Amino acid sequence: MSFLSATLDRVKPSPTVAATTKAQELKAAGRDIIGLGAGEPDFDTPANIKAAGIAAIEAGKTKYTAVDGIPELKKAVCAKFARDNDLTYVPNQVTVGTGGKQVLYNAFMATLNPGDEVVIPAPYWVSYPDMVLLAGGEPVFIQAPLETGFKITADQLEAAITPKTKWFLFNSPSNPTGAGYSRDELKALTDVLVRHPHVWILTDDMYEHLAYGDFKFCTPAQVEPALYDRTLTMNGVSKAYAMTGWRIGYAAGPKALIDAIRKVQSQSTSNPCTISQWAAIEALEGTQDFLAPNNEMFIRRRDLVVDMLNAADGIVCPKPEGAFYVYPNIQGCIGKTTAAGTKITNDEVFTSALLNETGVAVVFGAAFGLSPNFRVSYATSDEDLREACNRIQTFCAALR
Repeated sequence: MSFLSATLDRVKPSPTVAATTKAQELKAAGRDIIGLGAGEPDFDTPANIKAAGIAAIEAGKTKYTAVDGIPELKKAVCAKFARDNDLTYVPNQVTVGTGGKQVLYNAFMATLNPGDEVVIPAPYWVSYPDMVLLAGGEPVFIQAPLETGFKITADQLEAAITPKTKWFLFNSPSNPTGAGYSRDELKALTDVLVRHPHVWILTDDMYEHLAYGDFKFCTPAQVEPALYDRTLTMNGVSKAYAMTGWRIGYAAGPKALIDAIRKVQSQSTSNPCTISQWAAIEALEGTQDFLAPNNEMFIRRRDLVVDMLNAADGIVCPKPEGAFYVYPNIQGCIGKTTAAGTKITNDEVFTSALLNETGVAVVFGAAFGLSPNFRVSYATSDEDLREACNRIQTFCAALR
């Protein structure tokens, strides 16, 4: 009889964490490694936000708080939703967790019964299906290939919904593709959801402020108010505010759902880090002046990477609308052999050979549910991005 839970057999460790860890180990061993796997900005947390955290420490705000967030932060979250998304919530409709990942996990633990289905567009963030599985549910995937801009259609969503569907999990702009749904594209999906009142909507808006060019972010409950009473709108401070390590995510939705999420959190972690909560208030309420120049930097990096990867033999790299990822297709490399003699049979072999032969660390597409692709995070310096793309071009040029 195994000592470990059988539930663990249903899930796998995070491939993005594994890729980052492998790159760090090789770098520590003296290899010249360029890591493009981590999904976090290379910018420092803005000074005003750091100062708020320091002030909280000096003021002795270091004790336990309410399980799912201090009233001041919940009030700031409500103000953010009203200001940015035209959504009206009151504090007892808000939950604050240790990062967006905990909010999502809590929601699944609070709602899923064995056999309940969660519809997830693929490519997806690597943790979505495994969190569903840990909570006893069943992920149902909708393929969104390169040809559709990595976006699903209303017909696909309609076909995926069954009487067992509990949630539709939606992420725009997307990790891993950066694809963003326009208001019209999103309205087509919400029209389907209106017709299926047993389906709830869980939206991951973590990349809301990382939207480029003519793309305008919108969220399902904003586009279709009829879905308000069955939508959990999740967001956080990690990406736009360069606060990944502070670990603050939040969501708003129906009070009964928020109460259930609070119950789960009360028996797992209790409150998020007190200091981080006070810093998050400053992030939401303080100056937003750094967002635009940061986005300009991301746009420049995106365009650099897209242009250079499209110049690599066998790679097709679409230009994304947001986030800080590209998701190039490597169909033109499959079946070829590298300079070191490795035959490229799939995207996992490709990324492993790329790391071993060139020192460039990326994440293989199968981890995100759509192959043959790989994910590049361009949230690093122009110099590293240019060098990494040069190495990828050289690697691809040598394939035979």
